Amino acid sequence: MIQASLPPRDEAIALLQKYTSSESLIKHALTVEAGMLWYASFFDKSDEIDLWGLTGLLHDFDYERFPEPVSPHGHPYAGNLILEELGYPKVLREAIMGHATYTGVKRTTLLSKVLFAVDELSGLITATCLVRPDRSIKELEVKSVKKKLKDKAFARGCNRDDIKNGALELGLELDDHIANVITAIKEKALDLGL
Repeated sequence: MIQASLPPRDEAIALLQKYTSSESLIKHALTVEAGMLWYASFFDKSDEIDLWGLTGLLHDFDYERFPEPVSPHGHPYAGNLILEELGYPKVLREAIMGHATYTGVKRTTLLSKVLFAVDELSGLITATCLVRPDRSIKELEVKSVKKKLKDKAFARGCNRDDIKNGALELGLELDDHIANVITAIKEKALDLGL
């Protein structure tokens, strides 16, 4: 039923591009979408694949235009209102609100927990790829990502606690979660420039 009420992906891409001009933020959205799609299959939610993909794709669409966190006029509050006006389902909007811990919105659905778990980790994985000589995810190993996770000077914007807590919320070992997201991104590597 949720699937039927969702707009098509091309409309979500247009919305993302309307509010986001940064190529790196668009790639981040596509990377999180890849992780969400992979986990939808992993958790046997294939009947909700579009919902999971659009949640990942749109989770930060308002970030560039409304960067003031902890403000009712900032990210993700502003985006939530826009998505509500456009008729996106509440479950998607709640997941997006819950990925920002400062909103206080609890992550009660698997969808919201996966979005939280994939978001910061996908950023760290991408940053790890970009400092490799080949700038590719092709040969990336879990141990390389964990090494960068320990280096607090690397990709300072990635919240290490969120990465660790995301795996915990999913009931997964951190190494397994990192491996899963690497696999997800590898499947879309050409589209992501990795």
